[in-house]
Amino acid sequence: MKCRFCATPLDEVFLDLGTAPPSNAFLSADALQAPERWFPLKLFTCSECRLVQVDEVEHHERLFTPDYAYFSSYSRSWLEHAERYVDTAVTRLGLGADSFVVEVASNDGYLLQYVDARGIPCLGIEPTTGTAQVARARGIETLERFFGTAFAGELAANRDRADLIAANNVLAHVPDINDFVGGFTALLAPQGVVTVEFPHLLELVAKRQFDTVYHEHFSYLSFGTAARIFAAHGLRVFDVETLRTHGGSLRVWACHADATHAQTSRVPAMQAREREAGMEEMGFYRNFQAAAEAVKDDFLAFLLEQRRAGRSVAGYGAAAKGNTLLNFAGIRRDLLAFVADASPHKQRRFLPGSRIPVMDEAHLRSVRPDFVVVLPWNLREEITAQLAYIRDWGGRFVMAVPRLEIA
Repeated sequence: MKCRFCATPLDEVFLDLGTAPPSNAFLSADALQAPERWFPLKLFTCSECRLVQVDEVEHHERLFTPDYAYFSSYSRSWLEHAERYVDTAVTRLGLGADSFVVEVASNDGYLLQYVDARGIPCLGIEPTTGTAQVARARGIETLERFFGTAFAGELAANRDRADLIAANNVLAHVPDINDFVGGFTALLAPQGVVTVEFPHLLELVAKRQFDTVYHEHFSYLSFGTAARIFAAHGLRVFDVETLRTHGGSLRVWACHADATHAQTSRVPAMQAREREAGMEEMGFYRNFQAAAEAVKDDFLAFLLEQRRAGRSVAGYGAAAKGNTLLNFAGIRRDLLAFVADASPHKQRRFLPGSRIPVMDEAHLRSVRPDFVVVLPWNLREEITAQLAYIRDWGGRFVMAVPRLEIA
């Protein structure tokens, strides 16, 4: 296996989670009678560019299928995040009716609806049919395509170059990261800006967020590595923001190398922060395996203790990160009876691997479990406020990552 950015041979193991099915491959009731496809889930660190990555063990078109179950609009806090971003970008870049905004991996139109509401021409690019259909129902023009250099060139020639390209939580999802970032270069207007949001590898390690590892995430990025990838394709990073989303993310602002956007002081500050954390040295990337196993062991011990005591445990949030945790720990319905979720696209289906049923919130109210495990810990505040009523029957919330916490 070679690095997907710089082609250096990979032999440094960052994390080995054994085998697992794709984390968003939810099962129908009929599919329970058939076998599942499990693949190695093993990450490597490139000794040259420090890109942490998993091999493409399953082709990306089979991971992002027409019935892909993740819809962005079912998180209130994520919608608020998207609206704030649009407000910021429109003001900062002076976008208006003569501008053109493109979002790559636009999902169900969660972000572009705020661009459209301002009367700014926009286009979504989204390869999964179900989410694209919802976006179109919102009036957002959406093309069902995977993004890359050739397709971006077609768009630039046949439509227009983009004044703003937004790409939230998609850079990690692409197997050919050079072709993908090269697409930004091809589509971006001379003074255009691309913003990319991705979970920060520094936070993943510091907060033991190993459950954000799954097959759909091909790459795990530091700021320094992302900047090197952009520079290789003629793009200059001129600003970076730290975000609370997904346990700690970065928003990188980039432009053509010869564009006039001035670099902010946050760029050298982030470079210094990563350097001081040791991210330029291979020692930073070693010993993460032990941290992941400690989280798994503590969570499994908690579930076994509750079963022995006759107490009931359910989950909330049928998130991909939860599936990574459950499958790594070997947890099944005997330890976690069900997972409730707000999305009807996941309800009445079953989690991949564990085959735990996904129910609606009414079922949670009816069963009244003693403990509710919040699997998407990045939405902890939103979910615990939404489900505060479980305390009426003495229920308690449980967090497994970064460490076991009962609240």
